[in-house]
Amino acid sequence: MRFLLQRLAFYAFTAWAAVTINFFIPRLIPGDPVQSLIAKNQGMISAEAMQSLYVLFGLDKNESLISQYFDYWGQLFRGDLGISFTFFPTPVSDLLTDSLPWTIILVGVTTVAGFAIGTGLGVIAGWKRGSWVDGLLPVTTFLSSIPYFWLGLIALTLLAGPGSFFPSSGGYDPGTIPGWDGTFIGSAVQHSLLPALTILISSMGSWILGMRNMMVTVASEDYVTVAHAKGLPERRVMVGYAARNALLPSVSGFALALGFIVGGTLLVEIVFSYPGVGYQLFQAVGSQDYPLMQGIFLIITLSVLVANLFADVAYLALDPRTRKEG
Repeated sequence: MRFLLQRLAFYAFTAWAAVTINFFIPRLIPGDPVQSLIAKNQGMISAEAMQSLYVLFGLDKNESLISQYFDYWGQLFRGDLGISFTFFPTPVSDLLTDSLPWTIILVGVTTVAGFAIGTGLGVIAGWKRGSWVDGLLPVTTFLSSIPYFWLGLIALTLLAGPGSFFPSSGGYDPGTIPGWDGTFIGSAVQHSLLPALTILISSMGSWILGMRNMMVTVASEDYVTVAHAKGLPERRVMVGYAARNALLPSVSGFALALGFIVGGTLLVEIVFSYPGVGYQLFQAVGSQDYPLMQGIFLIITLSVLVANLFADVAYLALDPRTRKEG
């Protein structure tokens, strides 16, 4: 319990630091976002209206920086991430509500599937060295060294195009109304196949290699030898003794992978013009939409922190040594 409380205190402090840095980012960037917004829309407004925009964006020059800082915390507790410049006057929280499910479903499913398949194959490859699974390592290692976006470009060139089953861009067919019906779901799944395949192929190789090497190390430990001497079934020794202990180093990597689900596939979403958070961040950077960038950075940071907290809890469950005091 003491270990868990210490980790909670650490993550609480890290979250406070992340929010504080996120507050100062748009205030340290050169330029005036309000003036940029007005110039982009080629409009002329009164001084009163301009002051209202400063207040709306939390940049009121009549308030001290400390007051703005506490106001920003108040907005966060209300779930208010500000107003987007690009999609003015749409709130950033509404934009993230629309894009987050696309990224979480696509990258979340492929990350979990890649970890499960890669770890399972790594267990078999490390336990049964010299088998056909062990022979897959050179191929999977080569594929994992290729960046996501490059595999995506290759997939678009070879598999997408006129008359192909795989669409080349977008999250669903033009003209389809989003909703929980068969037409929309089928279209969304069809558009996600190529990006998902790209992420799965690129990520699976590292899990196989890491788990295989750990299984080779753990297989020579004394407790595995004792389990064999007891006459326990081969499958139980492999899974319950060797794989459980070999899995521990992969837990942290998996937690980080889950944390980066929100923004870790920026280039893949750009290549496929997929309507997720990564593609939205690309649009925000191109249009200097500071509030939207600020909201996305905050979501990514908090996602990584929550994922690492889950990793610590998983360590407590998998390794009894971490539950002992002193």
